[in-house]
Amino acid sequence: MRTETAQKPGRARLSPEVRRGQILDAAQVLLVAHGGLPLPLEDLARAAQVSKALIYAYFPHQHDLANALLARRFAALLAAGLEDAAARTDLFEAAQACAALYFEEVAQAGPVAHIVLRDPFMAGQIDPTLAAIRDRLARRLARTARRMLRLSPQEAVAALSLMTTIPEEAGRMVHAGDLTQERGRELTTRLIGSSLRALTPDAA
Repeated sequence: MRTETAQKPGRARLSPEVRRGQILDAAQVLLVAHGGLPLPLEDLARAAQVSKALIYAYFPHQHDLANALLARRFAALLAAGLEDAAARTDLFEAAQACAALYFEEVAQAGPVAHIVLRDPFMAGQIDPTLAAIRDRLARRLARTARRMLRLSPQEAVAALSLMTTIPEEAGRMVHAGDLTQERGRELTTRLIGSSLRALTPDAA
């Protein structure tokens, strides 16, 4: 049986970090195409050009693989400024900024975070550190929504959850090639704005 230690003559040995990244790159593409977890390891090994044994060496369980994918996407969103966007005190500014960042994320990488967070396979298996990031950002936006829209805590969470689908679906369509990025940005901005205006209480 061929393993990664039995490489073709002249083939450069990749560092563990590069090899791990190669597996994650392939897993990300496969996850979006497959639409759920767990991933077919045969397909992943073929796409990453590694053995199944090597995948297990880096990710003993597919929960570990999924959390690594989620960590990469969260890192990208945080690096793009999602934390600062969610902390804005004006709900319209916060929601539009967060939606714009999430749209760009999904348009570029696909709905990776959504799939990992919502798939039943990951129930109770999300890395606590990643769950804490998700919850912290959601609480900030929910508090602002409650204050400005005069919603109950449950209503604020529901409203934000529904509005999250706007940049997500627009990003999905761009990622799939069904919508241009410029048009996706425009639709995201307009639909988030109209949703917030519809929820804003009339001035007394």
